Amino acid sequence: MNHDVIVLGAGLAGLAAARDLAEGGADVLVVEARDRVGGRVEQTRLPDGRLVQLGGEVVGRSHTAYTDLVAELGLTLVPSYVAEPGDLVRATPEGVSAAEPPHWYGPGDDTCHQKVTAAFAALARTVDPDDPWSHPDAIALDRQSVGDWLRAEGATPAVVRLWEIGQLALADGSCERTSLLASLRKHAAVPGVGHYEYEAWEGLRVAEGSATVALRMADALDGRIRTGSAAEAVTVSPRRCSVHLAGGETLTAAALVSALPVGPLRSVAVTGVSEDRLASLHRQRHALAAKFTAAYDRPFWRDHSLSGLSECEGVLGSTWPQSEGILSALVPPERFGILLGTPAHLREPELLGEIARLYGDEAHRPLATYLRMWGTDPWTRGYVTQWTPGDVMAVGPGHGTHEPPFYVCGSDQWVAGYMEGAVRTGRDTAEEVLRRG
Repeated sequence: MNHDVIVLGAGLAGLAAARDLAEGGADVLVVEARDRVGGRVEQTRLPDGRLVQLGGEVVGRSHTAYTDLVAELGLTLVPSYVAEPGDLVRATPEGVSAAEPPHWYGPGDDTCHQKVTAAFAALARTVDPDDPWSHPDAIALDRQSVGDWLRAEGATPAVVRLWEIGQLALADGSCERTSLLASLRKHAAVPGVGHYEYEAWEGLRVAEGSATVALRMADALDGRIRTGSAAEAVTVSPRRCSVHLAGGETLTAAALVSALPVGPLRSVAVTGVSEDRLASLHRQRHALAAKFTAAYDRPFWRDHSLSGLSECEGVLGSTWPQSEGILSALVPPERFGILLGTPAHLREPELLGEIARLYGDEAHRPLATYLRMWGTDPWTRGYVTQWTPGDVMAVGPGHGTHEPPFYVCGSDQWVAGYMEGAVRTGRDTAEEVLRRG
């Protein structure tokens, strides 16, 4: 069966690309390995009618590709957990505390923190997020970890610890294993006064559910999506591209768009694409993380004047309220192995125990819980893009580019793995395919 374009993957990126391609008049087919659309965006409904987001949830006001798409789909953006009243909680082995300063801070630490944060923001202004490779010190900045840079700037151990707990709360890897250039590039893409501002990156959510964005796009592509169809190999040539499915079927098209995460893409045999482009794609890595969600009959953390937002040094790296009475949490890469090593029947009670340490014993009595092991999901193999020292230069300027008739999109191909990156690169890819005819 021949098409104009075949899109691999029905996550946000693949659906956004396919939607625009179809509207542009292309005969497009989306091939998805799962039995559902959405990728890392997924939701379910509680018996009382509340939606529970099991995957991606939030974006910021500067994430214009996503917010524009939401408006086009007739959906509604509302403030996310950042509007929740109450204090943030930080939990470490030696204690749990709310508000500022962190309980491990001593005299001079807050002043030091302000100084290094200002220095980081100033350095980020020298980086072009679309072309970090052109920075005169790109190699040196990429080789240095964020942690090493902090210490070189005179950050105290307490300040380094605050940056570390905040970094792991985002589940994209330790600051000791994060490229400084990658972190600067991310900040340059969404500038702010702080190192990572929750409002700037995560201040909005879709009232109807973030997974509804994917479902609305899929509805518009009725008949153009094949689920339960895993691609095993692709062959690319100027005359015709072929997709070989696990069941033995072969599909053909004039152009091919890969919207697969970089982990699963490594399992697809690709021929007809340059070694340099494949090397760039295969050099990218994902943070192996998990998401845990617990639904309660009420937001009991408010009883203690807490917002539900936390940064933690346990197996959980963070919690936040996704909606009324529903708490989300992330397990960062450095602790994913601990979760994997925990017998499956003990994972839920142990994670609930960590939430109880933050908010009280009511945490042990959820209405429902959900655990998504993104790190070992064969169709995901990770969470957001993880840039370790040296990765930005190793991936190189090929990051996010195309080699027609082979096109690539996805959150991995943006500055930082995020729903904005998926939609932005998906729509940009569709525009490029249509431009080339």
